[in-house]
Order: sequence, then C-alpha cells, then structure tokens
Amino acid sequence: MKSLRSTWAPSAAVFAAFILCFSFATSAFGRNAGDSDPGAALPEATNSAIGANANAADQADAAIKSALCQVVYPLDETPENGYRYMFFGNGFFINDQGYIVTAAHLLGYFRNGGIPYILVGPEEGPRRMVEAPIVAVDWDHDVAVLKAEPNPLLTDKKIGYLRISTETLVKGNGVVSASLRPPDTENAHSSLAPLEDFSRAQVIDYLFYRDKGEQSELLLFNQDVVPGQSGSPLVSAETNEVVGIVVGKWLHPTVIPSGANGGHMTMAPGAALRIHYAISLLDQLHVTWNSSTNAVAQVAAQATTTAATRAAIQPVAQVAARLVAAVPAQQAQAQQQGYVPPAPLSVVGVPYPPQALFGGNVFLDALVDADGKLSDVRVVNGDDPFLAVALEAVRTWSFSPARADGRVVEGRIGIVFHFPQSYIPAIVAREHTYTEPLADAAERGALPVYTIEPVYPINSIAEGSVILDGLVDAQGQLKSTTVVRDIDSLTGPTEAGVAQWKFVPGKQAGAKTDSAVVVVVTYRRPTE
Repeated sequence: MKSLRSTWAPSAAVFAAFILCFSFATSAFGRNAGDSDPGAALPEATNSAIGANANAADQADAAIKSALCQVVYPLDETPENGYRYMFFGNGFFINDQGYIVTAAHLLGYFRNGGIPYILVGPEEGPRRMVEAPIVAVDWDHDVAVLKAEPNPLLTDKKIGYLRISTETLVKGNGVVSASLRPPDTENAHSSLAPLEDFSRAQVIDYLFYRDKGEQSELLLFNQDVVPGQSGSPLVSAETNEVVGIVVGKWLHPTVIPSGANGGHMTMAPGAALRIHYAISLLDQLHVTWNSSTNAVAQVAAQATTTAATRAAIQPVAQVAARLVAAVPAQQAQAQQQGYVPPAPLSVVGVPYPPQALFGGNVFLDALVDADGKLSDVRVVNGDDPFLAVALEAVRTWSFSPARADGRVVEGRIGIVFHFPQSYIPAIVAREHTYTEPLADAAERGALPVYTIEPVYPINSIAEGSVILDGLVDAQGQLKSTTVVRDIDSLTGPTEAGVAQWKFVPGKQAGAKTDSAVVVVVTYRRPTE
C-alpha cells in the first residue's frame, strides 16, 4: 500500500522486519511502571469495585492474548533452541475449528507455493509450530484466511478465539491492539517467549484507500507503529470483539485532540482494515464466525457468581444479548406476516468520488440469496463516477437472508446510494422525481420515486456515509428505519431527509409486498 508503511522484501534476512507493529509506552498487558495505584486512597467499597473492574479487564486482555498466533515459516530445528523461523506477522483465531484471519500481504512469500505455519502455545511454553495452509486470500482488500492443521484448540485449553463485530465504532470509541513478536527478529527461535505488545487507543477516523485493487475502508487509531504487528486484531474495548485487522501505519500526518486543555498533536496513526472484508471472505467459505454454541448457556450458568465474576463476564453477556436481540424492529413486524426481509449483517459505505462536481443517486435492485450474499444485482439508475463506487462496495456486503414461515428463502431488496451536493447554498435542485422502477418486473425490491437531499448541519464538519436499513410496506410507506452506520452530526438530518422520500413497494410473484431498502447517504464537506 503506497500510503501505508507496510514494507515487504523477499529475502530471508529481512523477512522478520518487513511488517509493522505498534510501539507501546505501557508495559505488556499492564500499566506504565511509574503509574500509581488508582485505588490506593479510596474507601474499601470503592476499592472492591475497582478490583472487580480490573479483574474483568485482566480477563478480557487474557482472552485477546489467547487468540493470537505468529505467522512464521520454520528454517531448521535444534534440540537446544527449538525451531529457528522466519517471522511474517500475526494472525488470530476466529472460531474453535482452527480458522485464522490475517493480513494478505504477509503471505506474498507463498504466492507460488509453500505452506505458512503458526507458532502457538502459552508464554511459559511449550510453544508449537503448526501448519496453517491458506484457505482463501482477497489480495484486493488485503485479508486472508488460514486453517491450523491439526487444530490446536482441540488439545490446548489455553488457546482461544475472538468474536467478530458487525458494528461500526464511532470516533472516540476505545480499541485494544495486541500482538506478538520474537525478541530477536534476525535470529528467532520457538524456544524463546515472544514479546507481547498491548495497548489501548481510540478511533480517530475512517477513510478509503486504494492501492492496485478495489477500495478498502481503513480505521485509523491513535497509536504509533514499529515492525511486527501486521495481521493482528484491533478489538473493541467495550465488547472485546474484533473490529479491524492491523495493516500498517498511515503515513499522512493526522491532527488529533491532546489533553484537557484543548491542545492538538500531529501523528502518523495506526491503520486497520475493517473486519467487514474478513466477514465477506468467511461467508463465501461458509466458515462459522462470531458464535459459540454455548455462549448464552455460559452466561446463564455463571449468573449466580460473585459480583467480581459477573463484572468479568459482562462483555460476554452483552454479546449474547445482542445475538438474541439482533433482529431489527422491521423484521419483527414482518415476522407477524410470516415473512422476514433480508437485513444487513456487514456493510460498508462508499467514498464521495473526488471528481464529482455535483451530487447524484444510484438505485440498485438485488437478490439476497440463501447464504446472505447479493446476486443478480440490477442497475436501475445511476452513472459513473457514483455507479462504480457503489457496485464495488456491494460486492463485499453480507446479509441475514430472508425467511418465510421460519424457512430461509431468497429475497429481493432495494439499495440506494445518495450523494448530496456539497455546496451551501445548493447550486442544483435538491428534489428529484423518478418514474416507477422495474414497473413490469414480477420481482423487485422497494425503491424511491421521490428524493430530497438532507440538509447538511451548518455547525458540522463531518463527512462519510450514514447507512439506514428501512422497511417499506406493500403500500409503499416507509414504516421504519434502523441506523446501521452512525455519524453523530449527520445521522439525524439523514433520517429526517429520508423520511420525506416516496417509494414504490417491492414485488413477489407480481404481488406487492413488504420489502427492505438499504439507504447509504455519503456526504462531502460542503463549500460555499
């Protein structure tokens, strides 16, 4: 990647140093050596609460640590030092079947053959070298899936896996980055315990990046980088679910708030590929992710534990609750009629094309198949440059498939990409009227016949995509919307604008029916 310092060189001497990792001021999995005890002068009850929270944080950190593995290749073996190996970067387990997600650029050495390995095992040893053949690679979006053979999770209870998040964090949300690296990258041996890099940071921005393949959305977070962390997970500090894959250091200087006095600092932040692209690849492979068969049972079984333990399992309980309550409101309404429309599972927005002078719209009609992937995508309205970025984005989207009387079925949906003009005051008309789309089609998703551009807040400087999931009933009324992706100052105006749109209903076998419609409104900061 040109704007990411994620260097690669195909010689054994530099394999160990081609990747990036983060430099942390804190000691591994702990506070700075000089930090005072935050509970030293507090009452006993308060100290107990802090102790419970600290214990919960320690357990969450240990869970992250247990899912990490180093991506390596063995060179030779000696009785004294174990394996000497080349170090490529990190990966992490995403289920109990031994599947691993990592960054694709780590695997360039294996493009023409060969099998990567992983180094796994507890810090105190023994650490094992396990084959991890490549299952699938998306070179365009820099994500890959490996599978450990044999599966070490079956025999080593100290190895775990991480859940994957389908949520989009907002700026300021906390994240945790963690990785492993050999103490001597030039002479790495499996007998030596790895160095553990662990840090807490915040989301500072999202941006789209293109190198040679398709555009990818990156999450930027306020940590510096040093060699060794590419392929490691970026985890939500609140839910302990993976939100990104660390891929390098963003080389364009970024100004971020610093301190309570309103100051700012300039830094080159860390960059993580959004986990969305791994979800897309895993779904294509029909690989299970983000679930365990006994997650809810574990939470229920531990419901009578001590307050400290309850605090420790709170993140798991939150995940289980979301899994149970994940069906959006519009699906619940449709359930009463025996039909549940498809619902977005993992979607990304689009960049505003820099060459576009005015706004535009793209309308798509698509079939969500029984696996939750889009197929038979029909372009109803739209031209380049907007059409190109829209079609590129939806290729990676994943959905919960439609259900009819409890059975998984195919279902058509409408998709709208709306790009408001970026001028204040508006230069061209904000309102647009369209003829009925696909009027003669027996099957279609709901689509608008009237749109009005949302009003950009005068006190905002935000830009990016707000994504809504809507339900349009058989009479063409927009009955409800759910926010899939939120931008604080832009979501309210987006919902208010879309509420004024007029739609035609979807069709099934020629009859009008309820239909889902996904609306992506992408803003560019206006100019006068």
